[in-house]
Amino acid sequence: MTTSWTVECAVQFRRPGRSAPTHHAAGATSVAGTVRPGRLPRVARLMALALRFDGLIQSGAVRTHAELARLGHVTRARISQIMCLLLLAPDIQEELLFLQPVQRGRAPILICHLWPIAANPDWRRQRRQWQALRRLAASQAG
Repeated sequence: MTTSWTVECAVQFRRPGRSAPTHHAAGATSVAGTVRPGRLPRVARLMALALRFDGLIQSGAVRTHAELARLGHVTRARISQIMCLLLLAPDIQEELLFLQPVQRGRAPILICHLWPIAANPDWRRQRRQWQALRRLAASQAG
């Protein structure tokens, strides 16, 4: 009879020039089950944050954007910038959440690129603008 063992532990990495350690779960994997190197684009993290903030407001845990700003030690304007991502069409929001990791350098899509798209109330137009932005980002990356 063979017995299998699973060991889980926290691993601490230090990057040169950084004082704070970064913790990674051992064997961290993506949805597909493979390790994906790189870092998550900032707009993906901000989209997730906007959804989280909206959930906090909807549940009543936080009453206003001003309260979110106080708790997060940011300005109310920054909260508004993040929350405007919720005005994007749902499929665009989903694509933002699943953007490919950035290997090096700056991510090709920034939040300031998304504000004019989110300002348009017509989701069909948003989708056309989003596709144009993705084509532009792909042409600059490759």
